[in-house]
Amino acid sequence: MAEKSKESLTDSSDEGSDQEPSYIFYRDRQEWSDVVPVELHEGPFPVVAIAYSDRFKDIFNYFRAIVLKNEISERAFQLTSDALELNPANYTVWQYRRTVLKGLEKSIPKELTFVRTIIEDHPKNYQVWHHRRVLVEWSGDPSSELRLTEIVLAQDAKNYHAWQHRQWVLDTFKLFDHELEFVERLLEDDIRNNSAWNQRYFVVKQTTGFTEDIINRELTFTVNSIKIVCNNESAWNYLRGILSHCPTGLNGHPIVEELCQFLDENKSEAPFYFAFLVDRMEEMMQSDPSKREVLLPKADEVLQLLATKMDPIRREYWLFLSRYFNSQFAI
Repeated sequence: MAEKSKESLTDSSDEGSDQEPSYIFYRDRQEWSDVVPVELHEGPFPVVAIAYSDRFKDIFNYFRAIVLKNEISERAFQLTSDALELNPANYTVWQYRRTVLKGLEKSIPKELTFVRTIIEDHPKNYQVWHHRRVLVEWSGDPSSELRLTEIVLAQDAKNYHAWQHRQWVLDTFKLFDHELEFVERLLEDDIRNNSAWNQRYFVVKQTTGFTEDIINRELTFTVNSIKIVCNNESAWNYLRGILSHCPTGLNGHPIVEELCQFLDENKSEAPFYFAFLVDRMEEMMQSDPSKREVLLPKADEVLQLLATKMDPIRREYWLFLSRYFNSQFAI
């Protein structure tokens, strides 16, 4: 976090003491004597009165005062640092900090360093990620962003804010060259990482698109993954996503047909495979009504199996589908 200015802190004892320096309230600082603090008024009967600390009230009383004055100064900039130390999710402070940052023509690289320290402590803070995006937009330099998000995602592979920032950087500055390799490393570490599967789809969509060759490549990749861990919902969802761009749909593609044959021969009892079979039968019954008489009993048998044995936690959902199929496809 940003270093305190010399006037922000004073030693509570002689030099060399092990004690922490004590905080000097803004109201007691001579250099702030020209500012009248503005208190927060929540009415005579606040519904939920928050027990703000004296330090918090002091800092934000002065923050409100400089915002009303629209003061662009070094002391105002330092005040935003103190305010963000107490509440890094306050979007008004971040917005005003950007105003001061631009007005004083402050160093963007130094600000990026400041932001990184806050991200390290608060990696799921939307406001700090937005601030960083604005800084990168101003500088036009995304050179540190992929590495930063990689570090954050190594700590939490499903951090939505880091993924969102990474996707923005990739798409804005066209930095997709090595992204599939990055995604594959994540999937090697955790084949069930749904965020990595989502990122793979994003990269394909934003780069090559879903040509026949790409569809075949992605189907091969996904099928190989399913053969390793069949009970992986993320891979099955990805398979459906790729097949949505395939003229054959869920039925007929040789790579998919080979997968189904493989799983049948190995007597797979993975609920996600059986749910996929249900979807395949629904697709066939919708496209060819002549198959309904044969497929409807088979689909209902699978749904009953899912409801009673394979996936009883979603029993009501599978029974609902059974009723729906019989209402739609019964002859």
